Amino acid sequence: MAPGARVDRFEIFFDLVFVFSFFIITRATALNVSGASLLHALLVLAVLWWAWVVHSVVATRIRLGEGFVPVLMTVGMAALFTFALALPQAFQDPRHNAAGPMVAAVSYIVIRLVHLALYLHAVRDSPNERRQLWHFGPELIASTLMFLAAALVPARIADAGTAALVRDLLWTAVVLVQYSTGMIAGTWGWGVTSAEHWTERYDLILIIALGESVISVGVGSNLIGQPPTWPAVTAAVLGIFFTAALWWAHYDMVGPAARIALHAAKDGPRVAMARDAYAYLYLPMIAGIILFALGAEGIVHQIADPHVPVSLAAKHPHVPLLFGGVICYFCANMLFQLRTLRTVSWTRVATVLVLVAAIPMAAAVPALAALALLTAICVGLVVAEVVVFADSRRALHKLIFEEKTSHEAHEAGWRARWHERDEGE
Repeated sequence: MAPGARVDRFEIFFDLVFVFSFFIITRATALNVSGASLLHALLVLAVLWWAWVVHSVVATRIRLGEGFVPVLMTVGMAALFTFALALPQAFQDPRHNAAGPMVAAVSYIVIRLVHLALYLHAVRDSPNERRQLWHFGPELIASTLMFLAAALVPARIADAGTAALVRDLLWTAVVLVQYSTGMIAGTWGWGVTSAEHWTERYDLILIIALGESVISVGVGSNLIGQPPTWPAVTAAVLGIFFTAALWWAHYDMVGPAARIALHAAKDGPRVAMARDAYAYLYLPMIAGIILFALGAEGIVHQIADPHVPVSLAAKHPHVPLLFGGVICYFCANMLFQLRTLRTVSWTRVATVLVLVAAIPMAAAVPALAALALLTAICVGLVVAEVVVFADSRRALHKLIFEEKTSHEAHEAGWRARWHERDEGE
């Protein structure tokens, strides 16, 4: 990988399976929204995200679309797809459902082994990096054993409650082992060769997660199965507007400025920033997206139902999920800004406080009004920051535009060589 490397096309192709995984997590949870199902969704998301983080680390050292690598990555894609297919069965009654958890465990192990094989190949000539890699050996072994135990042990326990508790504790232990290992292993021996590749990689996966919100609004509106009504169309439009506002909140200033900060960092501080801000803090942002996607789907589905009065308040727990997910997204985004830029915008703090205060009101008003209230708050944040931070925003966008045009001019100069060759002949 070169310092100026960009995301490979095969990496985007690989992310299609993660699109399906996010979809499965949301759909499986939407069938029965409860405390247990939300816990299971977050556990699955955390395990899935760790696999994606390992995948992104591998992609910093080896081009995934070159040579024999796509063959191995296709094996990993198949395993990840199988893992996603098994997720709805992974948390059913463990006494009568050993196949689902076992398929999930074996599939996940295959994914990790593919990544391990690729990274060992990439660092075969670097003793320091090989030594650092073995720091993650205990995590891989422990995760493998606990996944297998979560698939086999609960099925042998007679009491359903105890079996489910043992399974959930084993999944929780996997998450704790994985993320604590990332902190304990430190930054020595690692490197982020291309900050551009790293930031672009994570920005793309966050857009994919935001796409799940759009899908949830579309599923909730159910306009394919019934004639459109003005409440359903209004709710769908509001869903697009507040999702676009959340996109803007990250990608207008915070995301581009963080990319520059990672470019400016070197060696250990760059690796620490890449780990903390991107590998760790993107997870609660994506978790927030899935939570508010669940709430949005439930509210829009209620609004679109012609048999439900428009004046009826949103059913529980859709409003807490909708507003709580957005709050989680903004809080994680503020931590991301603090870690990369060492600043916190007062507009974000005020928005979170307003969202918290608005939950009781949103739960009492009609569902469409609750969705409109959330949209107004999110769009209001965008308008406020465009006005308040106009000078800083203009300077940042000018710098980004100059960088983009310089890069495009360099690419045009390179490609002009083909025309010069034709003219010389």
